[in-house]
Amino acid sequence: MKTIGKLCGVLGALLLSSSVYAGDIKVEGAWARATAPGQEVAMVDLSITSSQQAQLLGASSPACKTVEIHRMTHDNGMMQMREVQSVELPAGKRVNLSSGGYHLMLIGLKNPLKLGDSVALALNIKGAGKTIS
Repeated sequence: MKTIGKLCGVLGALLLSSSVYAGDIKVEGAWARATAPGQEVAMVDLSITSSQQAQLLGASSPACKTVEIHRMTHDNGMMQMREVQSVELPAGKRVNLSSGGYHLMLIGLKNPLKLGDSVALALNIKGAGKTIS
C-alpha cells in the first residue's frame, strides 16, 4: 500500500473544527478534553467522510504510546467499551467517531492535554488501493 500524505487533527479542551483533506478523505472537528494530572488516556472525537468506500484501520500520535479504535455498545443493559480493528467508511457518508459509539483513545499520554494544546494525529485509512497516514 502506498502512503500518500498525513492527516493532522487538532486536539484541545474545546471543539476546534479545523478540516483536513487528503485526496478523497475529509477529516473534521477533531478534539479531546483537557486531562487531569496523572491521567494517561484521552478520548478523541472526529468526523471522517470518504468519497469512496474505505476503512479506518488505526491511528498514531507522538503524544501517546498508542492509539486504539474503540466502540461503545449496550450489552444486557450495560455499556461496554471494546477495542475494534477497523471502522467502515461508506462512500459519501459522514462517519462520526464520538462518545457512545466508535471513537479513538489516546493511551499512555506522555504529557497531560491542556486547554489550547495541539497534537498531531495520523490516521491509517485504507481505500481505493491506498493507505493515508
